[in-house]
Amino acid sequence: MAENLRSLDKQDMEALMLQLGEPKFRAKQLFGWVHGKGVESLAEMHNLGKNLLAKLEQEITLPPYEVLARQQSVDGTEKFLLALEDGQAIECVLMRYRGDNSKHRNTLCVSSQVGCAMGCTFCATGQGGFVRNLSVGEILGQVYAVNRYLQDESDERIGNIVFMGMGEPLLNFDNVLKAINIFNDEEGLQIGIRRMTISTCGIAPQIERLAEQEKEIVFAVSLHAPNDEQRSEMMPVNKRYPLAVLMKACRHYQKVTGKRISFEYALMKGFNDSDKHIQQLQQLLQGMDAHINLIPVNPVDDGSPYRRPSRREVLDFAGKLKARGLACSVREEKGTDIDGACGQLRGKVQQKKREGQA
Repeated sequence: MAENLRSLDKQDMEALMLQLGEPKFRAKQLFGWVHGKGVESLAEMHNLGKNLLAKLEQEITLPPYEVLARQQSVDGTEKFLLALEDGQAIECVLMRYRGDNSKHRNTLCVSSQVGCAMGCTFCATGQGGFVRNLSVGEILGQVYAVNRYLQDESDERIGNIVFMGMGEPLLNFDNVLKAINIFNDEEGLQIGIRRMTISTCGIAPQIERLAEQEKEIVFAVSLHAPNDEQRSEMMPVNKRYPLAVLMKACRHYQKVTGKRISFEYALMKGFNDSDKHIQQLQQLLQGMDAHINLIPVNPVDDGSPYRRPSRREVLDFAGKLKARGLACSVREEKGTDIDGACGQLRGKVQQKKREGQA
């Protein structure tokens, strides 16, 4: 299969123009069409000339954006299921913040893999298994596709990106970093590096590798339990990289970058919400510039062993953390009425396909 044109950065496009016998300035024009305007066909590139477009058609692919399913929440959040060239599908979630509890912005939660190999017990994506990494173009294409939709709706384009969708971004390290650089490019979408967040379940060696990149990104770690026994029960990755190893990598990241780390903590009634857990969190994060992001758990199905706490219980837990000197906030929830958890919409569509084939 020909390479997705969206996977090419400026240097790649310059090399492509050289290969095709075209002048170097054509690469800048091509980059603007692909990454600045997010076009979905070569035909839209009206200043490149018919000869160059014909050459490009022979060398690359530029797949159209195909939305297989879309769900909209009462709060304006929208989930998109996008088709890929090989028949796979991925999810991305548009979250509209309109100044109620946060700054006015459009944030897109993007996927980095088809499925996920981490197998976290509270996550629908992990339950579906791992298929493959996304290409750079497939990562970028999620934002470009939703921006096209927002343009049709006369809404603002995406200004913030979070790698918290399907998959573990640090296991698709090179493609995620290249996508971030293209998002940030002044001739692309010009999304500020500090407006992009990478969230990991705790791949310790890759956290240290990320530190060496010295990117001013926002960095988040899915913690969810402050002791190895419970974390390993929920997150199999903890058996390979237990908390001592994970926290060593996080402290290294902070030493190198000087950046605060956000620790995501899905609060589960009767499981990780006791005073003992608060004490363990305090010990685990001692001496770090850390922020705990509390998230009331969103069970992926009716048979889930994890129970969602009440709003009062969440606020009480947050108050106790603050009393211990721990910085924390309760995440402003979005899309809980539209299968908000990663992987749920893809899983439902796949199930319908299987039922139709039966």
